[in-house]
Amino acid sequence: MNFEYTEKVQELQHRLEAFMEEYIYPNESMYEEQLNKEDRFSTVPPIMEELKQKAKEKGLWNLFLPESEYGAGLTNMEYAPLCEIMGRSHIAPEIFNCAAPDTGNMEVLERYGTDEQKEKWLKPLLDGEIRSCFSMTEPDVASSDATNIRTSIVRDGDEYVINGTKWWSSGAGDPRCKIAIVMGKNDPEAPKHEQQSMILVPLDTPGVHIKRVLPVYGYDHAPHGHAEIEYDNVRVPASNLIWGEGKGFAIAQGRLGPGRIHHCMRTIGAAERALEDMCTRVKEREAFGKRLSDQGVIQEWIADSRIEIEQARLLTLKAAYMMDTVGNKEAKAEIAMIKVVAPNMALKVIDRAVQAFGAAGVSDDYSLAAKWANIRTLRLADGPDEVHRRAIAKYELRKNH
Repeated sequence: MNFEYTEKVQELQHRLEAFMEEYIYPNESMYEEQLNKEDRFSTVPPIMEELKQKAKEKGLWNLFLPESEYGAGLTNMEYAPLCEIMGRSHIAPEIFNCAAPDTGNMEVLERYGTDEQKEKWLKPLLDGEIRSCFSMTEPDVASSDATNIRTSIVRDGDEYVINGTKWWSSGAGDPRCKIAIVMGKNDPEAPKHEQQSMILVPLDTPGVHIKRVLPVYGYDHAPHGHAEIEYDNVRVPASNLIWGEGKGFAIAQGRLGPGRIHHCMRTIGAAERALEDMCTRVKEREAFGKRLSDQGVIQEWIADSRIEIEQARLLTLKAAYMMDTVGNKEAKAEIAMIKVVAPNMALKVIDRAVQAFGAAGVSDDYSLAAKWANIRTLRLADGPDEVHRRAIAKYELRKNH
């Protein structure tokens, strides 16, 4: 495995880093100010659309989507260091049109969608004209086992009728969110992993009710949000079904592989920035007659953080390399491993930074508290740690039968 970045990737890294320095870091506070001036879920800060246009103009747009005419022609391994740079700022992924859940939804449409579905939904998503959400998790069942899902998708003539309640449909609070990919059961009598289907549901369809937006440790993540949605006798054309009846579980596995590793890439970037912030802070502050950076315990925090970040990055690159060379299915153990490792690593690094910042670290004056809350969700999103560990153990046991 050669993890040396190609000239093309190094050039994109430099361009992305320059863009972050010139446009994104200086405008993070502007984004928050503009967001707080209005109803947080009714408008989008103007600075976001301005920066998206600049990213388009500079050719830093849709860098994901490997093996696709719609992407930038990058492999997963080539995209990894770029996605990491984006993860350094909570506003950056959207600016480059590389934000979840849109990236995962675009991958689903690109790989499994019909020409009609691509024309109607994929192209506007690729152009950044609309946003989307993914409705899979349900409040009434343990959704870490997707076969538990109860939402029904029933054929009625030329339509499907959807009934059920979903929550944590990230992105549904956004006024630009126009389409949901909904997972539900269409045949409870079919084999266990062939009962589910996925279907496209425009959010303005009669019977779609956004009941509330759920906060994460008090953060509403506006205007994006995580919505609880009721689908009450929602009717959509049969042509909105993705791939075919009974293919929902297979689509979910195809979608979540890239989605999981993208989260890990961004998480490494967030940890890097937290470590940088910690180093800056401890060099500036004094306690008990010497700088914090001269305290042995602080030096241990810094050293451990650097070690853990490097370990997580190498495992992420290995997983990306395997996805590129032997395919997502063969890389499933590595994807599961990094999905456990990266968020836990980042939470430790951020927590050390919070401790180094003292009381300021838990405030909203700095980004550490929000960063920690956001990344804590990743130990649940796209499958909880325990499910991934269970899968890893199964793969390992099969080697030694």
